[in-house]
Amino acid sequence: MKLFNVYRVLAFVVGVLLAFCALVAAPLKYLTEEGSSLQQFGESASIMWLFHGWIFMVYVVVAFLLARRARWSVGFTLLMLVAGLVPLLIFWVEHRVTQKVRAENPELVEPSPA
Repeated sequence: MKLFNVYRVLAFVVGVLLAFCALVAAPLKYLTEEGSSLQQFGESASIMWLFHGWIFMVYVVVAFLLARRARWSVGFTLLMLVAGLVPLLIFWVEHRVTQKVRAENPELVEPSPA
C-alpha cells in the first residue's frame, strides 16, 4: 500500500474519531445532567480520545513523510499536521491533499487495477 493511501485512511479515521469525541462524547459528558444515561454514555465514550491520540501520532508521521516526498511548502505541511486537531477540518485538508497529489505528484498515487 502506497504512503498516499495510508495517509488517506489515517486522515479518515482521525477525522471520524475527533468528530465523535468533540461533537458527541464531550458534550454528552459535560453538558447533560449528572448521572443521566446520556452523561454516562459521554463519560464511557471519552475513552475514544485515547484512540484518537495514538492514531493521530501515526497520522502526523505519515503526513510528514508524504509532505516531504511531495516536496510541499512548510505552510501546507503544517496545515496537514494540525488538521487532526480541529474537528472536521481534516476532511477538507484530506480533499486538498488528494487534489494536490494527483495534480503535482501522480507517481505517489497507486494505479487502479486494470
